[in-house]
Amino acid sequence: MRIVVALGGNAILQRGEPLECDVQRRNIQEAARSIARLAEHHQVVLNHGNGPQVGLLALMSEAYKDVKAYPLDALGAQTQGLIGFMFEQELRNAMPGREVCTLSTQTVVDPNDPAFENPSKYVGPIYREEMRAAVEAEHPDWVLRRDGNYWRRVVPSPKPIEILELASLRNLIDKTDSTVICGGGGGVPVTRGPDGVLHGVEAVIDKDRASRLLAEGIDADAFLILSDVKAVATDFGRPGSRDIHFATPDALERFDFPPGSMGPKVEAVCQFVRQTGKVAAIGALNQAAEILEGKAGTIVKPDVPNDLIYYEDVLPSVA
Repeated sequence: MRIVVALGGNAILQRGEPLECDVQRRNIQEAARSIARLAEHHQVVLNHGNGPQVGLLALMSEAYKDVKAYPLDALGAQTQGLIGFMFEQELRNAMPGREVCTLSTQTVVDPNDPAFENPSKYVGPIYREEMRAAVEAEHPDWVLRRDGNYWRRVVPSPKPIEILELASLRNLIDKTDSTVICGGGGGVPVTRGPDGVLHGVEAVIDKDRASRLLAEGIDADAFLILSDVKAVATDFGRPGSRDIHFATPDALERFDFPPGSMGPKVEAVCQFVRQTGKVAAIGALNQAAEILEGKAGTIVKPDVPNDLIYYEDVLPSVA
């Protein structure tokens, strides 16, 4: 099978962990072992998030006052190289003799996308309540929103329209058995002017939406979103919440999921299933193989018996 795997930036850097290189390296080593198990039997195209990393680079860029701070598109390109390098190296270590490569990509967005007026994508570190006032005073142009029990910076996240390097990527995966890392952070966000000239924009594209576009563009057989949660929950973190195991797109969309976290993931898998008639799933990184076998995670299929929601505590026999 040809599988697109979208790996969350928070799976690379767990919530609350220090934004240090060796911490990310350790998490990427674990992620690479999980991806390697999939790649042993399938062709894997890997996409990764970059929220914590691009936020850190923004802080570092602003701290050096001798030059103007770098824009988010340039910082996003830096994270593609940084995370891609570490993943490529660790995948090569986990799969000796196998070919792995990283492809930098740009993603076209609409300059009039309403997301530019309503920032929603979390980037950077988390801040405790008592830190909020100081952060807002130091960065008056930032927008902070609550993320669970913490606060984080949010930036515009316009919807992806086109992946510019898609033809090159298809040529690569059609003619080789390489494991390919691409579309990091959703791709570098760009707009195309009336004259056809490309321009970078201040935004971070949601990697799940971009991964869905990628999966459709390369005719993937399955689309997996892997993160630090084991499944989609009906009411995450609250009493009575249940983990969803099997669902159709229509059934899954009956629930209201947060726009800055689970919402885009659910949207991406549902659109992929509707567009292709194939299978998509959301689940934990360390259960990638089990998710593909339908034994873990939230599996989204074009048809489920009786069009019902099946929860983790009542597992049906669904092929």
